[in-house]
Amino acid sequence: MYEDKTLKCKDCGNDFVFTAGEQEFYAEKGFQNEPQRCKACRDARKNGAKGAREMFSAVCADCGKECKVPFNPTEGKAVYCSECFALRRGN
Repeated sequence: MYEDKTLKCKDCGNDFVFTAGEQEFYAEKGFQNEPQRCKACRDARKNGAKGAREMFSAVCADCGKECKVPFNPTEGKAVYCSECFALRRGN
């Protein structure tokens, strides 16, 4: 039913193959448009969209170890290092 198509990437201009399997997947998901970027450019775009996460220094409320957390700790609220957090969650 589907046949491989050669498309041109709108970012790098290289040709890439839109396989029959990918076309079937797009149809199952209800996607109407063909991909505009090759896999390398799609991956680069995804990774570039994620900025470097700002980390904040904190002291673990359980073990007292210095740790980094991805949020600005609020004074008076307990902050846990990843090990103590995992223990508290039962992991």
